Amino acid sequence: MSGLLAGLQPAELMQLTVIVPVVGAFAILALGRWENLRDAASLLTASCLFYVVYRLYPVVAAGGRPDLVLMDMVPGLSIRLTLEPLGMIFAGIASFLWIVTTLYAIGYMRGHHEENQTRFYFFFAIAIASAMGVAMSGNMLTLFVFYEVLSVSTYPLVAHHGTDEAKRGARVYLSILLTTSIVFLLMGMIWTFTLTGNLDFVKGGIFKPDQLQDPLAGILLALYAFGIGKAALMPFHRWLPAAMVAPTPVSALLHAVAVVKAGVFSVLKVAVYVFGLDLMAATPSADVMLYVAAFTMIAASLVAMRQDNLKRRLAYSTVSQLSYIVVGAFLAHPDAAVGGAMHIATHAFGKITLFFCAGAILVASHKTEISQMRGLGRKMPVTFICFMLGSLSIIGLPPFAGMWSKWYLALGAASTHEYIVVAAFMLSSLLNVAYLLPIAIRGFYSNPGPEPANAHGDDGHGNGHDDAHHVPSTVSFGISGIEEAPLFSLAAICVTTAGCVVLFFYPDALFQLASQLVAP
Repeated sequence: MSGLLAGLQPAELMQLTVIVPVVGAFAILALGRWENLRDAASLLTASCLFYVVYRLYPVVAAGGRPDLVLMDMVPGLSIRLTLEPLGMIFAGIASFLWIVTTLYAIGYMRGHHEENQTRFYFFFAIAIASAMGVAMSGNMLTLFVFYEVLSVSTYPLVAHHGTDEAKRGARVYLSILLTTSIVFLLMGMIWTFTLTGNLDFVKGGIFKPDQLQDPLAGILLALYAFGIGKAALMPFHRWLPAAMVAPTPVSALLHAVAVVKAGVFSVLKVAVYVFGLDLMAATPSADVMLYVAAFTMIAASLVAMRQDNLKRRLAYSTVSQLSYIVVGAFLAHPDAAVGGAMHIATHAFGKITLFFCAGAILVASHKTEISQMRGLGRKMPVTFICFMLGSLSIIGLPPFAGMWSKWYLALGAASTHEYIVVAAFMLSSLLNVAYLLPIAIRGFYSNPGPEPANAHGDDGHGNGHDDAHHVPSTVSFGISGIEEAPLFSLAAICVTTAGCVVLFFYPDALFQLASQLVAP
């Protein structure tokens, strides 16, 4: 692999980040009849993509900004790839977690006897290609194109089970995302192009002094913020809980690997490269969106506390955590922007761990409701310990990665004297404790509850399966009473949990990239 890429320039490597997943997707489709070969092709494609992204890291870390115009549309408007520090963070996280999610999916999809697995892996690869396009976008037009492809390509994944509930959830998912992007985001882009004559991402923003005055600047900012529906600001957040009808690997894709991260990545990129932090700071009406994001952070946490279904609780937790990054963008302070960029990575590892654990619980015990999980940690100790550690990272406690991003976000809020936002951060973290830690505590310290009605292979959405030629649903390690999820899934959970710790002790590479985002 190293020899094949040795002579390629950074711009050519950027193209490969989109090409490799697409080629892999069709290889997966061709090998669909041979599931071992198909799954191996998916793992190989994910590994190749990560290696390509890894080869780009030294270039960006050294200050390079690979740039490639693919197609000129009209003067000042092109399909263009450019890799900068924020895109490097997003591409690195998405490509690495694709490997881990594929490993997890092999255990989950077989252990849960899911149908249409080849279709699942195909569209997963297409979604990752779209996410790479978003990460490498050199202007808003390119980002918009890949953003829409990402929405459409994930629709079959959300509707994977084919039930009425799955189709209904997928319709809500796609309708909200397409409506917000076409009605709000596209309007904001047209308005921006009319004022500036281009949509390129430029350090410090593309607006000239006095070109965009308040309150028009605030209105335009709102169009972008609500138009990027994947950021899940209230009231345009319902697509995220609705999408929880999907299989757990899809939930991991939505919440940690690609979709929501594409949303908050886009918001942060618009703040830094379209508006510029100076213009944002000089726009009083921008505070309206800041407080909308802070409200979303608290309100979603309160809703999460009332959810008994584990995936729905985690979904509303994601809505809340995404708003941390949006707040980081709207605070218009370098420390807050650094914290927002770091939170893209730290939240990804924490939240994907929690969703992996939720899927492991479903596969091993067929339980979906938190009230059913009393004493379950004694049968699944590895899963519940990892859930506890992932929760601590989401809360932001040391020695876990989430502490660093929350520290810089709070520092940015304090530096701008936004004490209401500081209070919102503190309250949200306390609510994180209230709705996450009791799950693991219930698992270890409560007496076992009654078996759920769907204890024989149903996933809570009427999708029981009985394929006979798949791997066993649990692994016992030879210890009486221990029944964990399939080994591949358990290995993936341990990897992402380790990532929560490693990023605490070794955050330098992530911090340096995030700092470049706001460097003079």
